[in-house]
Amino acid sequence: MAIKKRLTLAAAAATIGVSGMSAAASHDSETSQDQALVILTSNSLQTQGMAMILANAMQQQGTDLHILLCDAAGDLAVQGYASAEAIQTPADNPVGQIKPESILGMLMEKGASVNVCAIYLPNSDHSEADLREGVGVAAPGPIAEMMRDPAIPVYTF
Repeated sequence: MAIKKRLTLAAAAATIGVSGMSAAASHDSETSQDQALVILTSNSLQTQGMAMILANAMQQQGTDLHILLCDAAGDLAVQGYASAEAIQTPADNPVGQIKPESILGMLMEKGASVNVCAIYLPNSDHSEADLREGVGVAAPGPIAEMMRDPAIPVYTF
């Protein structure tokens, strides 16, 4: 059941991404800004890391990123949080090892907007004061607007 749900979500994300690319391509580049919404919920170190690596690549290619951290991934937004271990990067990458929360910090320094889900704090041991500087609490309305905007692809991990 979980695999079927993941495949369905992946197919939906791909469809949204393709329709978002088509809509973005049809707009004048002067009036349209390349944006993406990355929603991360997984507690898997590799999934968190890959989501951050792909978000970083998108940002390097000029995408204005909006990152929404929910469930266990919300911990990445907590000041002082440290993953239990680092991710090994490919042999040709000079970094060697990196943690998802480190990449998140780099994305924020380069302008990515980062929010935790509205239900993350009430369902955790954290308060808004525990969040990294610059991390907000998402309101459902604006996130739903981004999700509905065909010019903004939505990627879920």
